[in-house]
Amino acid sequence: MSSSFASSFAPYTPPPDDSSYRSAPSSSSTARPWFPVHSSLRGTDISYQSGGLPTFNNSISGHEDIQEDVQQNQWETSYGMRVDVLSAFAYILGPISALILLVLETHNDYVRFHAYQSALLITPLLLVRIFASLLGFPSWMQSFLTITFALSALFMAVRAYLGASREGLTRYHLPRIGLLAERWVFEE
Repeated sequence: MSSSFASSFAPYTPPPDDSSYRSAPSSSSTARPWFPVHSSLRGTDISYQSGGLPTFNNSISGHEDIQEDVQQNQWETSYGMRVDVLSAFAYILGPISALILLVLETHNDYVRFHAYQSALLITPLLLVRIFASLLGFPSWMQSFLTITFALSALFMAVRAYLGASREGLTRYHLPRIGLLAERWVFEE
C-alpha cells in the first residue's frame, strides 16, 4: 500500500459543542453553530428558507402594510395538496371525508364548499340506507339505495374534480343543497 492511501482522510475533529476540545473560547458557551439563533435576538431578520426560525406577522420583503389587503390564492390549501383531489375526496368516504376536510382544510373555500355539500348529500342517503337495513326492507330496495348512494358519491366526486381541474374552480351546485353549502362557506 502506498502512503497516499490514508492521506485523503481528514484528521479527527471533535464535536463543536464539546468544551474540553475547544482551543479558543467562544462568545457564548451554549451557542451551537448548526442551530440558527433567533432573528429577534440578533436584531436582524433572516428568512425561513435560509435557516432562520419562522416568524408570524412579519415579512422579510417589506410588505408588512399590505398583508391584510392581499387576497388568498384560490388554489392554495392548508397542506399544499391539490384542490381537485381534495374536493373529490370530500365525496369518496361520505360524511367521514367531509368531516375530515372541514376540520383540517381551513384555507380553501372550494374544498370546504364540496365538503359541506358532500355532508349534506351523502349523510341523508347513508342514514336512509341504514334505516332500510334495520327496518327489514326488501333486499332489492336496499341494493337500489346502495347503488344510488355509490353513484351519487361517484358522480359528485367527478364533478368536483372536473370543476377544479378543467373549469377553473367552477362549483357544481346541487338544488337546495348547493345553495346551503355556499351560504355556510360564505358565513365562515
